[in-house]
Amino acid sequence: MFFSIITPIYQCSKETEEFLSSLAQQNYTDFEIVLIEDGKKDSSRKVISRFRDKLNISYHFIENTSVSYRRNYGMSVAKGNYFVFFDSDCIIPENYFQIVSKKIYENNVKAWGGPDRDHESFSYLQKAINYSMTSVFTTGGIRGGKKKIGKYYPRSFNMGIAKEVFEKTGGFPTVISPGEDIIFSINIQKSGFHAKLIRDAFVYHKRKISTKKYFRQISSFGFVRYPITLLFPETFSPVFLLPSIYILGVLYLLLMSIFVHPCFILPLVLHYILIFIDAGIKTKKVNIAALSMVTSFIQFSAYGLGFIMAVIIRYVNGKSAFLNKYGYSKL
Repeated sequence: MFFSIITPIYQCSKETEEFLSSLAQQNYTDFEIVLIEDGKKDSSRKVISRFRDKLNISYHFIENTSVSYRRNYGMSVAKGNYFVFFDSDCIIPENYFQIVSKKIYENNVKAWGGPDRDHESFSYLQKAINYSMTSVFTTGGIRGGKKKIGKYYPRSFNMGIAKEVFEKTGGFPTVISPGEDIIFSINIQKSGFHAKLIRDAFVYHKRKISTKKYFRQISSFGFVRYPITLLFPETFSPVFLLPSIYILGVLYLLLMSIFVHPCFILPLVLHYILIFIDAGIKTKKVNIAALSMVTSFIQFSAYGLGFIMAVIIRYVNGKSAFLNKYGYSKL
């Protein structure tokens, strides 16, 4: 068994069916699928049974456990030489494993990650969110496959490692979420392995999300970035500060446009016109382009506010109390 696909699932029979359907259409078939469910017992068993004759599936139910615990458990029972992590709301292109296996053979890859894209079946909101999370005009870029200066840290929605990486690192930290995949990627680098961005190994990430849930998710991403920076200062990049600077800049421009002159709002207007044009060209839909302006503002504001909130809490409570409160002192 060359690849073991390890995916936690949670009461999501419809998306599990879409996920498995995409894996059943792979051109490269030397893999097993390890599904670890937490939630209503056996909620996905009926769906999984329909794929037993098409796929090599190992199903496990572990109640009241974190996503990281289930991923680590999956690696402990997997039979493959390489472990691949997908989120259950992903659709996998049919040539994914052809691309990855070729890179492994050519470059002796021990750890990798790939970007995400939108699928034709996605809703307008899902496509707008995907644009905001992958565009160079927002805080995306690397998720869209853009080359990155410095070290690359894969994310667990589309990530793979050699078995020896798990044996040396111990897997994902189980005491925090979100941010566990970032820390796992940092530990991979610290253990002497180089993670490669395989730009063509993308997945379609079908987030079942509203604008409210999206704000909460991105805010949590911004929040956890600060304690991770405190623990691993070598991973800091000035790019992490841009959303917070952006929010402060927006407030400044709004106040200046109200109390000094309306022209101060012009840079902000131009930025969102640029987003509208770029999203319209890429998606070929005016509705998606308009929604992309909303989701892009959420992307900036939520991440920036989350980061600022973490900084405030750290300086109010002190560094040790802050790290202990959110579980980072256990790492």
